[in-house]
Amino acid sequence: MAPRPRRNRCDRGSVSLSDSRCRIAILISGSGSNLQSFIDRVASHELALNIAIVFSNRLDAYGLTRAANASINTSCIEHKDYADRESFDRALAHELDQHRPDLIVLAGFMRILSPWFVAHYEGKILNIHPALLPAYPGLDTHQRVLDANEKWHGSTVHFVTDELDGGPRVSQGRLLVDRSESADELEKRVQSVEHQIYPEAANWFAQGRLAYRDGKAWLDGEILAEPVVREFD
Repeated sequence: MAPRPRRNRCDRGSVSLSDSRCRIAILISGSGSNLQSFIDRVASHELALNIAIVFSNRLDAYGLTRAANASINTSCIEHKDYADRESFDRALAHELDQHRPDLIVLAGFMRILSPWFVAHYEGKILNIHPALLPAYPGLDTHQRVLDANEKWHGSTVHFVTDELDGGPRVSQGRLLVDRSESADELEKRVQSVEHQIYPEAANWFAQGRLAYRDGKAWLDGEILAEPVVREFD
């Protein structure tokens, strides 16, 4: 069994200021719009984060170009070159561990992680899902929400566990659904919410405010029975 992380917060230690920010690895598979929100806010010194590596399982992912344009380390290992999920995940972890990440940020990484990988980084993986979990796990959430005539829609930041889209919720951004909009239009509105709540939640982790313990999310020393909710237009 993989060793447990020594703690669920970033270790500032006695290193220089430039190295003391929380080191994050951002995993992508596509265009990287959430990645760009991190890049922009790190560049403006809004976040106590250092993007140590951007990784993709697809060589053609535009997010790799976004990272390279920002002078961020990039890496790609294509999952199709591996026989099964765990062997790919072990190769991925070997690559990530060279960059000593304190936190793994899944930003459109279209891979189901193996139990081995989740255990290896227990309490150190955040994901964002385009729905108000526990409602609408899985894919095609925007169309499903419209089909169900839901009043609210949004996105959820959560810790990653073995249960798909089922880890402890950290924060949610929600907005009123416009009955006249298409699924694509709704998706764009939800993405703008994600670009605000996801860097914020990662920054809570960097500040030592957010942690994962005993299967639960903790914020400011209290168990998060419900996620922090923000409403958007």
